[in-house]
Amino acid sequence: MRASTFLIAAGFILLSGCQTVAVEDAETEKNIGGVNKPTSLKVPKLLARRNYQDNGDVWERIRYSMDMPIPDQQLVNQYRDWYINNPQHLEQISQRAKPFLYLIVQEFEHRDLPIELALLPIVESSFNPLAYSSADASGLWQFTSPMASHFGLEMNWWYDGRKDVPAATTAALDMLEYLYKKTDNWLYALAAYNAGEGRLREAIRYNEIRGLSTDFWSLPLPKETRQYVPQLLAIADVIKHSESYGISLKSIPNKPLVEVIDVGSQIDIAVAADLANMSITRLQKLNPGFNRWATSPDGPHQLIVPVSKVSEFKQALADTDINDRVKWFKYQIRAGDNISVIAKRHLTTVSEIKAMNDINGDQIVAGKFLYMPQAASGAIPMVKLITTPTALISTQKQTAPNKQPSIITTSNQSTIKSDHTVKYGDTLWSIAKVYKVSVDQIIAWNKMSDKDKLTVGKTLQFYHQPFKQQQTQL
Repeated sequence: MRASTFLIAAGFILLSGCQTVAVEDAETEKNIGGVNKPTSLKVPKLLARRNYQDNGDVWERIRYSMDMPIPDQQLVNQYRDWYINNPQHLEQISQRAKPFLYLIVQEFEHRDLPIELALLPIVESSFNPLAYSSADASGLWQFTSPMASHFGLEMNWWYDGRKDVPAATTAALDMLEYLYKKTDNWLYALAAYNAGEGRLREAIRYNEIRGLSTDFWSLPLPKETRQYVPQLLAIADVIKHSESYGISLKSIPNKPLVEVIDVGSQIDIAVAADLANMSITRLQKLNPGFNRWATSPDGPHQLIVPVSKVSEFKQALADTDINDRVKWFKYQIRAGDNISVIAKRHLTTVSEIKAMNDINGDQIVAGKFLYMPQAASGAIPMVKLITTPTALISTQKQTAPNKQPSIITTSNQSTIKSDHTVKYGDTLWSIAKVYKVSVDQIIAWNKMSDKDKLTVGKTLQFYHQPFKQQQTQL
């Protein structure tokens, strides 16, 4: 691969998935020993990969492959300081990245792309596949809908390829390669990834007309793009020299932890979890691309399963009749019913019922039938396991449930539907602890965004099994 200069794209996102790191402009920055200060951003040939001695850690594999020099730029130094002073950020990043980082690194090395770009999800989404922005960008790589479609990602009622980590990674690398071929310059290519090709061309033309330098650092690009490059360079430097900076990254095994399996047809996520002998929550977290309780009837039919469960899952899948993978039933509409009431009664949504029955308006007729999903026992429909914490009310005060929960019985076990009216001092953490669920689940069930704050008097709804919390670890 040709030696070339680098850039990375899109605004820096904290663990919330939607905030940028505030960095004050200053004349001086804190000096940190051991930082490379090259006069050029040219990247040496990728020799480190051939010399790498596997010690079983993906982070070490990345360190050995890093060739990008770190310039002595003000924002680079300031962002480096921020990462060093906030080690908990990288700790949580490492935990989120664990299932997928090996697969991402493999794809970058297979295409012989600079390994530093594998860190792009850190600054794009904090490695949150469900992160989204006000610009309608979503997923680990923060694709907007038009760009996602252009690079082959499917998006429909059942499935959003932007949140499917393997699919979105392929699309992101396709886009990065495309932009590099258009510009022959990684800084330019990744600036275009963030700001768009047109905005990059305008910035270059602006400086050319005025006889100014057209290197990345001199271009009049949007603030978000100008900040993103230093953020990537800073995080790359901190990871490469983590020991020198006193940063401890929890080891991630340098081997596949998950495998993509084509199940061949639509399948209920709860059924798949049962076949793999794992919790529904755990399987959903590995497969965030699926918006509903089941995979799309038209595909894709790929499921991500932990390597430790693959053999058991494949055997159980082979032993399961295809007609037992998804269950439906006919519901006869009663006098006084409306779609909202039916949806609540059956733990589904109005939009789901309308889509299944091709209903455009809100009118339904008593005596007619509706097709309804019969989710497998223990399934919690429509759960999107958002992994970023929302803003909380200030006072850390625990509260007890203030409404009697109702019991919704399934064939083998019970699911509790609870309502909780927020009181002063409540936090999502304290409420979750009382009901023995996770903060992430409460966020998902109440369709809250990362920007939402709890307000006194707000009613929260959630579903949970009594005396048992689902496990979500790998």
